[in-house]
Amino acid sequence: MHRYAEALLAHLAAKGAAPPATPGFRDIPGYWLPPAIEALVAILAGEDPLEPLSRAAGRDQQQTALFLCLALAVSGQGGRIHASWLGTAFGELSLDRPVSHGQRSLWLAAARGAYGPAGKIFVLRKLDALAVQEHADPEQWVQALVPGEPSVVVPPSLADFPEMAEIPELARPAVAAARLARLRGRCAEITSTRQAEQDTAISLDNSSGSPASSWAEDEPLAVLRSLIGLGGPAGPMASLNSYLLEDLRPGSDPHLAAIALHVAGPILRGVAEELEADSRLAPPTTLTVALLGHRIHLRPEGPEASSLAAAEAALIADGVMPRPRPWAAMVLIVAGIACLVGAVISSSLFAAAAVAMIGLAGWQLWQRRKLVEADARYVAAQVSELKELAEGAVWALHAYAREADERAKQATEDAAELTRLIRRGPRAG
Repeated sequence: MHRYAEALLAHLAAKGAAPPATPGFRDIPGYWLPPAIEALVAILAGEDPLEPLSRAAGRDQQQTALFLCLALAVSGQGGRIHASWLGTAFGELSLDRPVSHGQRSLWLAAARGAYGPAGKIFVLRKLDALAVQEHADPEQWVQALVPGEPSVVVPPSLADFPEMAEIPELARPAVAAARLARLRGRCAEITSTRQAEQDTAISLDNSSGSPASSWAEDEPLAVLRSLIGLGGPAGPMASLNSYLLEDLRPGSDPHLAAIALHVAGPILRGVAEELEADSRLAPPTTLTVALLGHRIHLRPEGPEASSLAAAEAALIADGVMPRPRPWAAMVLIVAGIACLVGAVISSSLFAAAAVAMIGLAGWQLWQRRKLVEADARYVAAQVSELKELAEGAVWALHAYAREADERAKQATEDAAELTRLIRRGPRAG
């Protein structure tokens, strides 16, 4: 029976039809699988499956329904299931219990269109009944949908002053608008897949026709192998929220992402409203910024004179090195004069010493003057740069204010489009 069941699964998955040979095993009293296999073969052959189906359901109704739903889905003939089988096979979802492997496999098959539009609607209703949004952390769902968001967004107006983009009053609207635009783009990416047009009555996998054992990692087939007693130990089960968040992440199956986006719709609409409100915040008319390490108060007409003067005074105090009086040069000059007097009175050797001492003193005074002039030039350059930066920051604030209107208009458009995409949802097409 196990050998026939494995061959049956491999044949169904590869070609969508039962093998030509009829089952050659005998019934096993109390075991649901033999009559379930007979019922499946009868369904595929277009015969009446009622008798073996009744026997299998009498022994284990849920396992029988799960086996038939998944086997027909894997073969690409999910449209042949009875309407009641999905409900029996799926059971009840709960936020407090892990999702079983059977439930996840039916979820996956329905999302890929194995049971047609009715299968998707069945899963959506199961998820809607749980009111996931009432127990969700919105930030967690946003991070799943658009992970890796930058902590700072530098708008074009602040390209020359990126440090100003970190000021909360300027950062909040820009970050909100950028996040809203990313959310809109991700929702558009998910909902652009016209699933109903391309997924009706198609096989879930194994287009190459390879043996079932080589692609058992696929959830529906792995559950089927477990049902017929050929699978290994069941893997760990995850919670409903974990599956939904994983399905929302970029790179996930687009069919599952569409289902998860439908569940996240109420959460994202609330987030979009908050982001739109933040994007419309009016920019401040006055602002205090750090320029060259000094706090400058900016006003629409220009930098505040008192704060600019205080910064200039601090630059002068920091830029001019305090230097002691040139005592060494003064001593050398006095000694040189004394030597000159000695040269007049006694020997000419004192004259040479006097010239050397006075020359050395002059060189020291010249070096000191050069350092003082360098300090003055440095301070002047710093003060000039400070004034230039302050004026530039004021103009940047004016440009940021002009951008605010365009940003608010774009945020309103993004929020409206995001809401429209969510309402369209996985039933589109």
